[in-house]
Amino acid sequence: MSKKVILSGIQSTGKLTLGNYLGAIDNWVHMQEEYDCYYMIANLHTLTVRNNPEELKNNTLKILATYIAAGLNPEKNTLFIQSQVKEHAELGWILDCYTYMGELSRMTQFKDKSAKHADNINAGLFTYPALMAADILLYQADLVPVGEDQRQHLEITRDLAERFNKIYGKTFVVPEAYVRKESARIMGLQDPTSKMSKSATNPNDVIFVEDEPEIILKKFKKAVTDSENKVKFDPENKPGVSNLMQIYASITGKTMEEIENEFEGKGYGDFKMTVANSVIDKLKPVQEKYKQILEDKEYLEKIYTKGAENARKIAAKTLEDVKNKIGIL
Repeated sequence: MSKKVILSGIQSTGKLTLGNYLGAIDNWVHMQEEYDCYYMIANLHTLTVRNNPEELKNNTLKILATYIAAGLNPEKNTLFIQSQVKEHAELGWILDCYTYMGELSRMTQFKDKSAKHADNINAGLFTYPALMAADILLYQADLVPVGEDQRQHLEITRDLAERFNKIYGKTFVVPEAYVRKESARIMGLQDPTSKMSKSATNPNDVIFVEDEPEIILKKFKKAVTDSENKVKFDPENKPGVSNLMQIYASITGKTMEEIENEFEGKGYGDFKMTVANSVIDKLKPVQEKYKQILEDKEYLEKIYTKGAENARKIAAKTLEDVKNKIGIL
C-alpha cells in the first residue's frame, strides 16, 4: 500500500522562529516514516513583499540547513526550493484563471499584509492563494499540515480542486487538513495575542532558532505575564502565561495540568527560567548541526538539486495532465 502524500513549506523571508520550529518543522520530523513527504522553501511566495536579493538567497539556504539539522532526512523526504520547480508558477497561473475575485478578496492574509505593506499592494499579494493551491495540488497531496490560521488557504485549495475536477473529470486529489493534537500555536512573547512572527517589530517578541542561549534567557525574562503570579492555563485571561505553558508543553510533552502542578507555589521568575532552559536545551543540538551544514554549500546544492529533480517528476506529470485537459498543446 502506497504512503499518503504530505506537502508543506516555509517562506524564505527572515530568520526561522521558535514558532516555525515547534509548530511546523519538529512535527514534520515525526511524519517522515509514515508519509511520502514534500517540504519546500517557498521563495516564490516571498516576492509579494520587497526583499534584499542576497538576504533572500542566504535565507533560502539557511532554511534548508535548518530542515536537515532539525531531523528531516533528505533520503526520506523530498526537500526542494519552490522556484526550481517551474511547474509551480505555471500551474499557479492556470489556477488563477479558475479562482474568483470574491474568493481572493475574502482572504484574511491579503487584508493583513495589505495593511502592513500599504505602499506595495501588488497583484501577487492578491492572487497568491492560487499559487499556494498549485503547490499542494501538483503533488496530489492527501494531507497538508495546517494551523488554525491557515485553514482558509486549504479551503480555497479544496474549492479549486473540486471545481477543476467537476469541469474536466478527476484530476486533483482534494487534500485534507493534517492537524496534530499536540501541535501548538506559538504566540509572541511581548504580544501573546498574536502569532510569533519573523517580521515582529519588537525583537523581544520572538525567539529565533539561531538565537544564542543568553539572548533566549533575556527574551524569556522580559516575556509578558500578569500580576497574579500563578502558573495556570487560561488563554483568554492569562495569554502570556498560557503561551509560555504551550512552549514548555511542546518541548517536554507535559500536560497543562502537570505543568500547573510543577509550578504550584512558585513565581513567574522560576517558571520563565525553566521554560527558557528547556528551549535552549531543545535548540542546542539543532544549532550545532545547523552551523556545520550551512558551511557546506556543496552539500546543500546537492540536496536541493536532487530535491528539485524528484519533485519535478511528480509535478510535471500533474501539469501535463492539466494542460491536456484544458487544451494547451
